Amino acid sequence: MREAWIVGAGMTAFGRFPSRPLRDLAGEAARAALADAEAAPERVQAIIFANATQGALEGQHGIRGQAALDGFGFGNAPVINVENACASASTALHLAQTLVASGAYDCVLALGAEKMATPDPAAAMAAFEGSWDLSRRAETIASLAAMGRDVTPPPEAEAAAPHSVFMDVYAAFCRHHMAKFGTTQRQMAVVSAKNHAHSVANPRAQYRRPFTIDEVLAARLVAWPLTLPMCSPISDGAAAALVCAQPLGQASRAVRIRASVLMSGERRDPDRLEDHVARKAARRAHELAGLGPEDVDVVECHDATAFGEILQSEMLGFFPLGEGGPAAERGETRIGGRIPFNPSGGLESKGHPIGATGLGQVFEIVSQLRGEAGARQVEGARIGLVENGGGLRGVEEAAVAVTLLERA
Repeated sequence: MREAWIVGAGMTAFGRFPSRPLRDLAGEAARAALADAEAAPERVQAIIFANATQGALEGQHGIRGQAALDGFGFGNAPVINVENACASASTALHLAQTLVASGAYDCVLALGAEKMATPDPAAAMAAFEGSWDLSRRAETIASLAAMGRDVTPPPEAEAAAPHSVFMDVYAAFCRHHMAKFGTTQRQMAVVSAKNHAHSVANPRAQYRRPFTIDEVLAARLVAWPLTLPMCSPISDGAAAALVCAQPLGQASRAVRIRASVLMSGERRDPDRLEDHVARKAARRAHELAGLGPEDVDVVECHDATAFGEILQSEMLGFFPLGEGGPAAERGETRIGGRIPFNPSGGLESKGHPIGATGLGQVFEIVSQLRGEAGARQVEGARIGLVENGGGLRGVEEAAVAVTLLERA
């Protein structure tokens, strides 16, 4: 297998853009990645296009990539459309890396684009329903409820705001972790406040407003113990990475893909967190790269809620089980801490256009490894890790991708 390099990366701002069609966002990200690599569209031999909701929201169930990129100069390059819930974009990167490393192609564009903000918010929320096994819906809801049975929500927990079904999923995970390890709502607020503070320095973030811990705790409840600033928003946006067999343009700015691992979750006992799919994927990625958590300098993880960061900081091997919350309280995961998580602001504030999210995370890590992240730069970053999960299977993600990147 050959080495694979990210030679160009591009990303739109994430947010709500009612007047911009999906193809406009996709085109901006693709052109930015090509310009970053100093490459023409003709250099691209194949395109992996990620999108999760356009079929449900717009009726474009097929040829999404071909439709989005029509007229952008890619000619007859094959377009492979992928959907893997919130892990769609990292799945696209995994396939691009695999095609380049195998020798099938020398230059592949991974591109994720999503347009979720609609005049009908209920439709956007309903789009998430397709990301779990609908034939097992009642069974899954019962299993999730059982995970939180040992924690009694306060009376105000009934006053929840409208939200997607996956906020209920995360709330169940929260309650299970609270019962098992003593994790607190305040620790989740610490993570949220930290990520919102990081996003202030990110010009592409959907939200750039700082929050204090007390403001996070006092905010509108979504699904107890999660308040609104702890949860990712509905977002539009696109991101792309050009993956090639050798550096192009300014070789010193190329970023090597040390490992790319994609795994499916499985049905397991919720108490057996040591068997969590993200834990297995991270271990495999480190094995392939010949690295360990101690070698990683910066992390972008899937924090669709603040609790997601706490859980993944443990699953990825940076802290023992149950220690993610206390570590966040000690400041170990902020910029300047022992292992900075989500310097971009994370999904909570940077935004979460689900078909583009994984490549948006990659864009941040590429920027960090190049030393181009400005005021949110992690000093001396050499190795970065991206974790992106999607969907639900049993009591864990249906898909998880872990990518290790290294500066040239």
